[in-house]
Amino acid sequence: MTVTVIGIDGGALPPAAAARLEGARMVVGASRLLDRHAPTGTRTVELGPWEPVVRELRALGEQAHAVVLAEGDPGFFGLVRTLREHGLRPEVIPGTTSVQRLAAELGRPWDDLPIVTAGGRDLRRALNVCRARPSVAVLTATGAGPAEIGAGLRGWRRTLVVVEDPGTEDQRVSTVDPAGAAARRWREPNLLFSLADPEGPGEPTWLAGAASATTGIGAQGWALPEDTFSQRPGLVSRAELRALALARLGPAPGCLVWDVCAGSGAVSVEAARLGAAVISIDHDPVQCARIIANAAALGVEPRVVEGVVPDAFADLPQPDAVFVGGGGAEVVRAVAAVGAPRVVVSLSTSDLIGPTRTILANTGYQVEGRQLAVSRMVSTAQGLTRFVAEDPSFLVWATSTPSRTG
Repeated sequence: MTVTVIGIDGGALPPAAAARLEGARMVVGASRLLDRHAPTGTRTVELGPWEPVVRELRALGEQAHAVVLAEGDPGFFGLVRTLREHGLRPEVIPGTTSVQRLAAELGRPWDDLPIVTAGGRDLRRALNVCRARPSVAVLTATGAGPAEIGAGLRGWRRTLVVVEDPGTEDQRVSTVDPAGAAARRWREPNLLFSLADPEGPGEPTWLAGAASATTGIGAQGWALPEDTFSQRPGLVSRAELRALALARLGPAPGCLVWDVCAGSGAVSVEAARLGAAVISIDHDPVQCARIIANAAALGVEPRVVEGVVPDAFADLPQPDAVFVGGGGAEVVRAVAAVGAPRVVVSLSTSDLIGPTRTILANTGYQVEGRQLAVSRMVSTAQGLTRFVAEDPSFLVWATSTPSRTG
């Protein structure tokens, strides 16, 4: 048996696709595609759960030919992978992807776009990429469409460009803010672009797609020197401590990090440069301004929330990891109550280790910690090299796997 997958993009079918359809014993696809393209009299199967569809395909026999109709390019987040997972090796006649068509509609490049799928359990990760990145294409699904994406982006500076019924005569393109998207009902199928600057030219890049999410690190690396950041003297985390903290926080595309009592925002900026969505929380408006300036200087944009813990946590999306830069036991207790899978706490004195460990352990976390005793290499006036000890610092981290939602 041979199976041909044909991508439908709203244009005329290529000759090869038309010929495959005419010779097919069975055509599989969504009802709207079958209505438009299945030859009269050919057996049709509406696409649903894959197991019965595969059984029907195999039942056709070795010499039969079947066609599967798909939206756009079926090899791009499409049906080709599913067929191969079921042991079928299809011939593929691709169409133009809906992402490419929407980019063309807007007259913008799309090589800078991470492209995420929001279906199933991926809505949370897709939202976090939209929160972290200034330009993202989202392949939506029922229950994870423009309304849900808009609701999840409230508080972020984003514009959503939504295309409904892409590639059909009923196609409609709308530009809305997140609140506007959340308040509307949208026709399916649809997809959207989440854009910080809808009129901009897009980000220049040498590496297309999702991999570009962390390429901003560049030659500077990470765990940047303290003098990289505008700061209140002595109130920025040391580079060595940040390196260990980031290793325990695990910032990456698709996750959300809170930086509580963020100070200058050094951890916020570093986590954002590694691809995570970040919310920086501090009660001091001067420090909040510093976070914004430091982030802008290094090309990232965490969401900054000015407020006192725990009130500042109200209505924020659930984090994957939280860094606590200060505030004492009450802040640690408030953070522990949030239930993030990973919590990292920076402590300036050993007296705070016991209470911090107790609070986290009593909340169900497994707790570890390190004392960091660092000596930095310096050159003397005589041209010699020596090491100068820094004051010790302390890092406590806690891990668990609590249930969490959006």
